[in-house]
Amino acid sequence: MAFKALLFDVFGTVVDWRGSIIAEGEAFGRPRGLDVDWAAFADGWRAKYQPAMQRVRDGQTGWVKLDDLHRQNLDELLEEMAITGLTRDEIDHWNRVWHRLNAWPDTVEGLTRLKTKFILATLSNGNVALIVNMAKHANLPWDAVLGAEVAGHYKPQPEAYLKTAQILGLAPEECLMVAAHNSDLVAAGACGLGTAFVSRPREYGCGQAADKEAENDYHYVAGDFLDLADQLGC
Repeated sequence: MAFKALLFDVFGTVVDWRGSIIAEGEAFGRPRGLDVDWAAFADGWRAKYQPAMQRVRDGQTGWVKLDDLHRQNLDELLEEMAITGLTRDEIDHWNRVWHRLNAWPDTVEGLTRLKTKFILATLSNGNVALIVNMAKHANLPWDAVLGAEVAGHYKPQPEAYLKTAQILGLAPEECLMVAAHNSDLVAAGACGLGTAFVSRPREYGCGQAADKEAENDYHYVAGDFLDLADQLGC
């Protein structure tokens, strides 16, 4: 069965979350006299991402959207790194840095080419407002913004993948999951979706250890979105 829709992981696959947070942190901290290792800050914030979602997956809490999980994690991180003196408005603004992430250099051109042949939708753990604002910021040409909040389940729970396909009126095998993370693709493949690994070897900086290459037999393996567009005939 031919693929009709491409479903994209966003953080790390479409946008450079780490580089964006470091750059904004430096711009934010300089006039405030904050002496912060912004790379360590970005890594520390991201390290809290999966444990926070796991509490939702395990039923320890009801549904909590990612913006609110990010804020809980940010409050913890500010205390751990002894970053003080910020106003509530400044903390709120800083929490929304995830809405202002910059795309990888190949992203917009690659997505634009892919859109000529396929439906493009997000399948992200980001909440809808976050992903919509990010799309406006980074000029991301989505046809639909879907994923965890719409499905009511965080990846890699099967419902996140299956509900997204269902909303698009497609069978799982008509959807191609595009991600830079092997675990995401394994979960999608187990639900019957096609799989495409896109390499982002600098997502975690020079010392990245995981997800530097495809670790399974996926339908496609690409160096970036332009390469994927070539392989898909776009």
